Amino acid sequence: MTLLGSLLHLTNFRNPFLRTLIPSVGAAFAIQTAVAIPSILARSERFYDLSGSLTYLSVTALSLYLPALRVRAAASLAGTAKPPFPSLLDAFTGKGGPNGLNWRQVVLSTAVSIWATRLGSYLFQRVMQDGKDSRFDEIKKSPPKFFVAFMAQATWISLCLMPILAVNSIPHAVLSTLPAIGITDVLGLLLYAGGLGFEVTADRQKDAWVQAKKRKEHDEDFLAHGLWSKSRHPNYFGESTLWTGIAVTSTGVLASNIGQVGMGLAGTSYGRFLGLGMCFVSPAFVTFLLLKVSGVPLSENKYDKKYGDRKDYKAWKENTPMFIPKI
Repeated sequence: MTLLGSLLHLTNFRNPFLRTLIPSVGAAFAIQTAVAIPSILARSERFYDLSGSLTYLSVTALSLYLPALRVRAAASLAGTAKPPFPSLLDAFTGKGGPNGLNWRQVVLSTAVSIWATRLGSYLFQRVMQDGKDSRFDEIKKSPPKFFVAFMAQATWISLCLMPILAVNSIPHAVLSTLPAIGITDVLGLLLYAGGLGFEVTADRQKDAWVQAKKRKEHDEDFLAHGLWSKSRHPNYFGESTLWTGIAVTSTGVLASNIGQVGMGLAGTSYGRFLGLGMCFVSPAFVTFLLLKVSGVPLSENKYDKKYGDRKDYKAWKENTPMFIPKI
């Protein structure tokens, strides 16, 4: 039996959700550990954000294709022909067969992949241009603290992907009995698109402002126009919104009777609450991190120390909401 076959056998739990959750979360921590070791030895944070994005992509893909991997592994042990991997396009036509994919699984997995690719490449380009990430100036000097930062990233990835892992764990035969499209699908995808657009626009405005300052085209010390005149942290608001959209779309699956059956929770008194919890732990955790830990507090403290006594900075803070944009 190959290593992959052994791992699939060890994680072949009776509950379909656990069959996807355990190997996916294990992969997240394994990838982050693999990147942490050389980063700690080199005292370099350059690949921290990029490794986070690659872990998002890897774990999402793994959760999507785990059922197919299990079927192929079983066929190999039985000495029969391995079925092909399911086609992504067939998910939209209903021709995927018993081992196929549902369009919601493909769309939600693609949504996460688009966000992770965009943000990861943006942050990696920024750290390569700047030569460092000031968040790690002190952390990278301590190997234990630096390692904890990578484990924290693995935890962040695991919690944010919880609704995706749950939806991807449900067998195609069960998901195919859901209505073709529902109100939660439409509302969730609209929130995702709006949030992603808001985040991308805010980041591009900030990057253009920074580049213009480097070219000495202005002498502004902080950005206070564009979306940054509507919210002091429009990029963070966009990120929170897009994860809320993913949660809303997932709710239409996980909180339904069909979703409960697919996750092996039918007939339990807690199944529907657990399904909702798995959906909204993602935006809740992201928003908590942004507002209370690594996003807003670091940025606000940094600028308050530099410009807290200036009238124009005080006016901007007083007239611009911290998070939710003003109309």
